[in-house]
Amino acid sequence: MGKAGVAGKPKGRTSAYAYFVKTCRDEHRTKYPNENVVFSEFSKKCADEWKTMSDGEKKRFHAMAEKDKKRHEKEMASYSPPANEKGGKKKRMAKDPNAPKRALSAFFWFCNDERPKVKASMGESTVTEVAKELGRRWNSCTEDMKAKYVALAAKDKARYEKAMSSYKGGAGPAKAQAKEESDDDDDEEEEDYDDDD
Repeated sequence: MGKAGVAGKPKGRTSAYAYFVKTCRDEHRTKYPNENVVFSEFSKKCADEWKTMSDGEKKRFHAMAEKDKKRHEKEMASYSPPANEKGGKKKRMAKDPNAPKRALSAFFWFCNDERPKVKASMGESTVTEVAKELGRRWNSCTEDMKAKYVALAAKDKARYEKAMSSYKGGAGPAKAQAKEESDDDDDEEEEDYDDDD
């Protein structure tokens, strides 16, 4: 059954099966007005009965659902949700392709190094399983082991802040992007140097 939810928002559509359950419940209440119904048991009985019903027997419930669908569509056509309504689709701001790339955290620098090793050792694992293993390995690292990645993150944060100030300031998006790409090239050379240690 549909829920009213936000004030003024049309009630949601009701399915043929929901109409069937409501009808069964109403009939049961009429026959046994003083009996308390255990909903889980009642619901299971309704589901079992629905499965065995013919299309002809279900026809009236589908007709009710179709009527409700038209009601819902008509009401929704004239409904405009408030700007702050929860659950509605939020309009995302378009991302500027020229904006500087965000800085990576120490953990992400660690993941960049460790992911190929984890994937090789775990074989046909899911992305989630690989991510959990990376998290486990990161948590078991000593502060000395993490130091390299903390330094990379600090350097990347400084790069990002510098690029953002150029991007937001007078340099303009195109110059900021060119500057960032130049900085990235320098970073790659320095990373190659770091790997030799």
